[in-house]
Amino acid sequence: MTYEEARKEAEQILKGAEVPDAALDAWYLLEYAIRKIEKKETGRTWYLMNRKESILPGTLLYYQELVSRRKQRIPLQHLTGEQEFYGYPFYVNEHVLIPRQDTEVLVEEALKRKKEGMKVLDLCTGSGCILLSILKNLKQGTGVGIDISEQALEVARRNAKRLGLEAATTFVLSDLFEKAQGPYDMIVSNPPYIETEEIAQLMPEVRDHEPRLALDGMSDGLYYYRSIVSQCRDYLKEDGALLFEIGAGQGVAVSELLKEAGFVSVQVIKDLAGLDRVVAGKAGTKKGKQEKDV
Repeated sequence: MTYEEARKEAEQILKGAEVPDAALDAWYLLEYAIRKIEKKETGRTWYLMNRKESILPGTLLYYQELVSRRKQRIPLQHLTGEQEFYGYPFYVNEHVLIPRQDTEVLVEEALKRKKEGMKVLDLCTGSGCILLSILKNLKQGTGVGIDISEQALEVARRNAKRLGLEAATTFVLSDLFEKAQGPYDMIVSNPPYIETEEIAQLMPEVRDHEPRLALDGMSDGLYYYRSIVSQCRDYLKEDGALLFEIGAGQGVAVSELLKEAGFVSVQVIKDLAGLDRVVAGKAGTKKGKQEKDV
């Protein structure tokens, strides 16, 4: 069997299992199998030049195993152990949410508010992709990532080492602010925000293979926003920034939570699809000296 025949066979298997983007996944898994077994750096040019060559038996066996697991709707990123985010390669596994392009909007908005040497807190850090992407673009910045899952924190620490940010980051096992030590110039979070009843309707890759703990925002999806907003002022410097990723349709509700807590300059930022994706605000002066919202 040639490389091309193996890829086409895999594509048909994945299409038959109704795997989204079957053709792309067949290609990515073939490329990954060749790198792992044959230790070759591949690409489209390499494939076009070698697609009629016979695939090595070991490569074919490994490739077929990967395709069989993808057919079971195990996420591609769990099979390859990697997902690119904000231009950086992040290690991922079943203990963290897979970084998504939509979340890059949160990083972009955070960096619009960056200051040299700022201290950032990332709640529900997961893989650490948000915090680490921010710190890669800060001068002398430091950050703390908090998560309730020690297994997730192990992934985040691995990513900090991969990106050369071990000295700039600390990862803490904590239930939100339980073990946080402020104050911080900025707090960012992509908390669980999916309504409990909606989880059963998610695609199998998410519903069955990503951690429910990182998905479930309780009955109305707003539980963690309320918890964070109600406590965060004690951990933010005056004029410090709070930024959330939100689900589509949550912009108004989360904005109101920030305004009621005295945050000013509250904004809802949309993603490339035109959906509400980030809510950002600035901490006003405490104890009744709040600025009027602008």
